[in-house]
Amino acid sequence: MPDDKTDPREANEDQAKVADSPKAQPQNVAPDPGGQIGADLDALLAENAEMRDRLLRTMADMENLRRRTEREKADTARYAISNFARDVLTVGDNLKRTIDHVPAEAAGEDPALKSFLEGVELTERELLNVLDRHGVTRIEPLGQRFDPNCHQAMYEVQNAEVPEGTVVEVMQSGYVIGDRCLRPALVAVAKGGAKPTKPQPGNGDGSAARKAANDDFPGDPNTDQEPDD
Repeated sequence: MPDDKTDPREANEDQAKVADSPKAQPQNVAPDPGGQIGADLDALLAENAEMRDRLLRTMADMENLRRRTEREKADTARYAISNFARDVLTVGDNLKRTIDHVPAEAAGEDPALKSFLEGVELTERELLNVLDRHGVTRIEPLGQRFDPNCHQAMYEVQNAEVPEGTVVEVMQSGYVIGDRCLRPALVAVAKGGAKPTKPQPGNGDGSAARKAANDDFPGDPNTDQEPDD
């Protein structure tokens, strides 16, 4: 049997030192749970802020859509009869021509003609009242400054007694529906007079500025309407 002179106690002490050394500590130490929780909390807060921003934007979009829909609904109700009203205006034009072509002297001498003329005038007034109840009113441009939105100049008249650009004759009445021109008035415009003063906002008669004539009511993609806010 070999002679082993190693002291067992020394061997045990060496093993204890190896076990207590830093290199002997296990390498798979568990991560700090507090740091992971903090990272998860930051991620949740960022996600919550993003979702809140999306919700606010969606609510704002829905409110804008609601307002735009209500405005389009009101405009449709107001201007939906535009095409029909424009066709009816020709009836009023014919009634007006009939009245203008009957001499006042002849109506005074002939009771039947006078009665006929009164009937035509009554019919014209009733037609205008019906149109007015639906928001269609006649333009009275005579003596007003020419407005290209609701007047159509047919020719110019040399007249130095009124400012240049003043309507001096009306060949055909114009009509508006709401704040839009349904049919422009056919007019003659003065020239040669004093230069007009700086135009004031509106139509020169204290009313709000009117939009140009439009053949369709809002909602038609072919119209030249202003965009919704």
